Amino acid sequence: MCGLAKDIGIDLGTASVLVYIKGKGLVLNEPSVVAINKDDGRLLKVGAEAQAMLGRTPGNIVAIRPLREGVISDYDMTERMLREFIHKVNGGSLIFPPRVMICVPSGITEVEERAVIDAGRQAGAKRVYLIEEPLAAAIGAGIDISKPDGHMVVDIGGGTSDIAVISLGGVVESASIKVAGDQFNESIVKYMRRKHNLLIGERTAEQMKMEIGCVFPKEEEATIEIKGRCLMTGLPRSLTVTSTEMMEAFEEPVERILEAVHGVLERTPPELVADISDNGIVMTGGGSLVEGFDKLIAARTGIHTQVAEDAISCVALGTGKSLANLGDMTDGTVNLNRRRQMN
Repeated sequence: MCGLAKDIGIDLGTASVLVYIKGKGLVLNEPSVVAINKDDGRLLKVGAEAQAMLGRTPGNIVAIRPLREGVISDYDMTERMLREFIHKVNGGSLIFPPRVMICVPSGITEVEERAVIDAGRQAGAKRVYLIEEPLAAAIGAGIDISKPDGHMVVDIGGGTSDIAVISLGGVVESASIKVAGDQFNESIVKYMRRKHNLLIGERTAEQMKMEIGCVFPKEEEATIEIKGRCLMTGLPRSLTVTSTEMMEAFEEPVERILEAVHGVLERTPPELVADISDNGIVMTGGGSLVEGFDKLIAARTGIHTQVAEDAISCVALGTGKSLANLGDMTDGTVNLNRRRQMN
């Protein structure tokens, strides 16, 4: 697999890292988790194997997520995780360092942006390019972004939700908020503690979100039986939770996402709003798969909304498709000058 240098697209997400190789497609989808030995700093496991250790490690081993709310929170661990993934998809060889395109939230600061570029280079990339998540999501969802036609994308990931209006190959108006899948999980944990005096872990919350989570009334109520620790007795307790309760738990983060969507529409030029009304809103990212999200946005905005096919992979696929344009790009940022003009 050594051959010549590969072009690699990376969706560096808070919850998962997806890697796309030009000419091969998606080759890796692993959780953004690393496990290290605290005593000597050794990297033990990365990805799915490290995620299985979350909440279950002995004192000298710690499993951490080095990205929080869409950006790097632990630079060293992010760099080591990226190095492992790049090595893995490169056949264990970096004789020919790859050019790497990494997608970032549209609200990223220049300091956060520099951290991503530096981490990519330290991990073994020859050059690092950046692309904004909603732009990559739109390309991955099959939208032709080159036309003078307005499209709205709502990308709900693990750490951030990015809402953007795209036309003529660029982002016209956008919002990036630190409310997404992780906050949904936190809302479930808080709800169970407040309503049922039951303490549950993050993995249980994730399971509840995926199995019965909804933000719009279901035709048929769904239930799940979960186990946790009773805060009154300190003993294990089982409980049946309904999908209606999930709607209650999600109320706050969902409202914040809806406010952001509304805010972007308010700031969008009238001609593009008319286009969006015709073209509809496209949802991408794992958070968009929470049942009824498309119906709720459609009900609140009056605009037809649909979840993209293969919503979880859209950003990675769009990043991968953008690799074809690397020859026209300068090392560093892509389409981020708009944000600097706004600041």
